[in-house]
Parts: sequence; C-alpha cells; structure tokens
Amino acid sequence: MATPSLNGAEMAVLRSRLDGVARRMSNTLLRTGRSGVLNRARDFSCCILTAGCELLSAADSLPIHVLSGPDMMARSMLDFHPDLRGGDAFLHNSPYHGCSHPADLTVLVPVMDDDGRHRFTVLAKAHQADIGNSQPTTYMADARDVYHEGALIFPAVQVQRDGRDIADIIRMCEMRIRVPHQWKGDYLSTLGAARIGERALQELAADVGWDRLDAFAGQWFDYSEARMVEAIGALPGGTVTGESTHDAFPAFPEGGLTIRTVVTVEPAAGRIAVDLTDNPDCLPCGMNLSEACARTAAMIGVFNSIDHRVPKNAGSFRRIDVALREGCIAGIPVHPFSCSAATTNIADRVANGVQTGMAALAEGVGMAEVGSVIAPSTGVISGVDSRTGEAFVNQVFLGMSGGAAAPASDAWWTVGHVGNAGLCCIDGVELAELTQPILVHSRGFLADTEGAGATTGAPSTIVEFGPVAGGIDIGYLSDGHANPPTGVRGGGGGGGADQYLIARDGTRRPLAACAQVHIAPGERIVAISCGGGGYGPPTLRDPDRIAASVRSGLVSRDRARDVYGVAIAADGSVAHGETAGLRGVTA
Repeated sequence: MATPSLNGAEMAVLRSRLDGVARRMSNTLLRTGRSGVLNRARDFSCCILTAGCELLSAADSLPIHVLSGPDMMARSMLDFHPDLRGGDAFLHNSPYHGCSHPADLTVLVPVMDDDGRHRFTVLAKAHQADIGNSQPTTYMADARDVYHEGALIFPAVQVQRDGRDIADIIRMCEMRIRVPHQWKGDYLSTLGAARIGERALQELAADVGWDRLDAFAGQWFDYSEARMVEAIGALPGGTVTGESTHDAFPAFPEGGLTIRTVVTVEPAAGRIAVDLTDNPDCLPCGMNLSEACARTAAMIGVFNSIDHRVPKNAGSFRRIDVALREGCIAGIPVHPFSCSAATTNIADRVANGVQTGMAALAEGVGMAEVGSVIAPSTGVISGVDSRTGEAFVNQVFLGMSGGAAAPASDAWWTVGHVGNAGLCCIDGVELAELTQPILVHSRGFLADTEGAGATTGAPSTIVEFGPVAGGIDIGYLSDGHANPPTGVRGGGGGGGADQYLIARDGTRRPLAACAQVHIAPGERIVAISCGGGGYGPPTLRDPDRIAASVRSGLVSRDRARDVYGVAIAADGSVAHGETAGLRGVTA
C-alpha cells in the first residue's frame, strides 16, 4: 500500500494527540508517585519512540532525560530481546546502555498491534531517591567506581511478561533499597505510566490506523528537520570554543576541571557540530557523563541558542553532530567508571560551554551560563523519622534558581539547572514538612546576586532548614562556589553557591561543597544556590525595571548606580537626569 500523505491540519491534530499521550503518562506519574521526587518535584519524563527507536514525542519532559538516550535504550531493548511480545516490560537504568544515570529508573514497553508487530515503544523515566547506592543518595560524587557506588543497574532487564511482574526482579530491588515500600510505589507508578501510554497508542491506532501514525512520524521528522535547517540558516557561520569550569571536587584537579566545547555552525549546510573530544579522561568519581548525557547536554546548548520553536525530535536531531570520545569524562564512559551524577554537574558545564560559546558568534545568539547544582536545599535527606520510627530517603527541592539571561528575555528564575529547563517543581514548604521530619525556617532570594545585564539572570536562593527532632543526614554536591555562572556579551555573573551549618549556640561553621553531612537536633543548614548569568551590558537595561527591582529589595541602590548606571530617587523612582549622566547620555 502507498504511504498515506497527511495535510497540515491532520499533522497538527496528530501531533497534539501524540503529545497528549505523553502528557497522560506524565500525569499518571505525578498523581500516583509515592516519593516527593515524583509527586512534588516532578523529576520524571515520558516519551514515545517509533519502532525504529526514533524520538517522536516527549511533551513536557526534562531535556536531560530525553533528547538523547531513549533511542539508545530502545535499541538495547531490541538487541537484548529481539522477540518482543505484547505484555512485555523492561527495567532500564544502565548508563552504559543509553540511560542518563542509574537513579533514572526507566520502564520501556513495546507497543504491539493485533498481529503482534512492534509499532512503537513508550518510555517512562523516574528519578529515584534511592537506587541501592552504598550511601543514601543517588548523586554519589565521590564514588570511586560503579562498585563503590553500589547502584542496582538493569540493562533492559525484563520485569513483566504477559503483563505480570517477574517477582525475582522485584524482590532484588526490595532487598537492596532502604525504603522498599516507597520504591515499590514509584515502580508501580512508572509501570502504570508506561501501560497508560501503551493503551492510549493502541486506542489512537484503532481510530486513525497504524499506517497513518507511521506516515505522521515520517512527515513530522521531515518537517522538524526543515525547521532546524531554517533556524541554523539564520545563524552566522563560524567555529567557536566555549569553556566552563567546575569547582575542585574529590578526584578533580586542585583548580577545578574545565570542560571545552568546540562548536561549528554551517548555515549553508544547515548543520551544527559540537566536538567534546578535547576533554579529560574518565576520573575515579561519580561525575563521569554517560553517553546519553554527554550527547544530550551538547544538544541542550544548541537548542538554547536557536529559535525555540524548532520541534525537538529525531528529525531536528539529524542536523546536530556531536563528536564524543570513548573513555572521556564528557564522552562515552568505560565500565566500571561511575556515572552517578551524570545528569547534572559536568553535563551542565557541557551545555553552558555550548551556549556561551555560541553567544560569541553574534549579538542575539546563545545564552549566558545557567547556575550550577546541587546545593543542600536540593540534596538527598535520609535517616529515621523520629515521629514514626520509620526510615526515610528522599530528595528535597526546597530552593533552586539558576536561570540564565537570553538575548531577548530575562531568565526563568527557577530553571534549577540547564538540563532541567525549569520543569522540576520547588517543594511547597508545608508539604515538605508534613512528609519529611524537617522544619524550613526561611526561604527566599538573595539581593544583588542576579546576573546583571541588558537582560538579567536569576538571583540566588537561600534556604535555612533542619530536623524537627532527632537528626537527619543530607548528601549534596554543590558546584559554583569558585566558579559562579558567567554572563556573556558584557553581561555580569550570577551569584555563587555556598552552605554552612548553624550550631545550637548560633555559631556558623562552613561546610564542604561535596559532602554527606549529619544535622543534629537543634542544628540548621543554610543553603545558597547559584544565580544565573546576564546577557549584554547592564547599562542598556531599562532604568524603570531597575527601579522596580530596587523597590522590591532584589537590587540595592548602590548596585543600581554602580553596575547599571541608574540613580534612584528618594521615592524609589528613576532620577532621570542623574541616570543620564551616569550612562553618559547627552541631550
């Protein structure tokens, strides 16, 4: 039969319906997830792939989870299980076979037609507070190797057959994970999301036909590729080098570790190439990138630097070439090097290097640096809840900002980090205190920490919290102390990170940037997150917007004058005559 040809209206409707399937999957995870990581923070992603393992729809998913990786995960499922059948489901979190990092436990379900033919694959990926690491955290920066890390790793392991759990796999997880009932609830939620996607696709195919869905996929990819060619064609050509430096951490050089990205834009050819091969080898720590995160981080930097209306799918991906080197910290990891923190720290440095490098091409291109993670306010807390006597492990999302300025807009303040794109939510204080044995004493933004510029980066957050009673442990890996986010094209840097302990007697003790810390009863931890970099000279910013920031307490009068060249009158308005003098403007 000839392949159906769809008109624009049919394409728009089918795109919306397929995105709706992905959103139904996500809604399932949000409403049924057991841990706060899922039901409050929304640290999960759902997507649809073709039978050929091409990303088709990932509506509302975290970029670091889905731009690259689901394709490799689906291919490994086919490699390990070539005889797929209806009712199959597979657990996958191996960073050596396409997953982002072991904490992102994923369920893949092949979607079959009535004849038993594999048509699509649905994928639900959910971050875990505990995946069996030797420490109660899923970001183990100091893991010497995967054995020290200790995570349960499943390379596309079958967990359901004929729609029924393979109990051996479930028992393994329940024996290794500290809070097994929480894990089991999150597993069921993730599996349910995938099954919802499977059923919804089968219902859609019953309505429009499998061949029509296949035709849509082909045309959608071609359309997306054409939009990508158009967006690249609007850029100036050239080769630029971006650098972004991570603070010194265990196993890193004393002065920190600089990630180098070389970006080549070819407008006439409609291609962008990112070369990450000139970077250090894998290191004996948990900061090595998985291949999925290395490739995805480069792609995030590209998409942050072009027309945001370009669809993100396998079609537009055809126009991005990412060169990776095996055995490289920002490349393809070699087992048993650990990738425990692959989604965040070094991945952020890759994406930031790409988008700040592209900002050097011309005005109106690229983006400033997004702030680094993971401050204690987004760390993994654990211990025994003194209110119930039960063990708990959960990641909190009490405060994070990090948003970077773009050429034509101020930052989205609560981006979190560059791979998150603002899709994770910040915990409500009341819910966090109800579900965890913690008390949040204060939360807010710090004045004078925004990345100054014609468009501004986010200010830093500051959160003070501690245990209600008993003690808690908290694991975190906070970057951006020595190397806060930088601005571009004359923009200023954002606020840096910091953390310290307030003892019972009120004295303050600095804390290491990467640590597993015990907070005793009566003690509190103060966590300061990174802000974000600014774009363009601060003296080009609208003075009225500076005055509004001064009135709200986010920018001091001195900073308004010294950095932005804006004088503020006693009533909080702009002193226009003095401002003109400060900015060198003549009548």
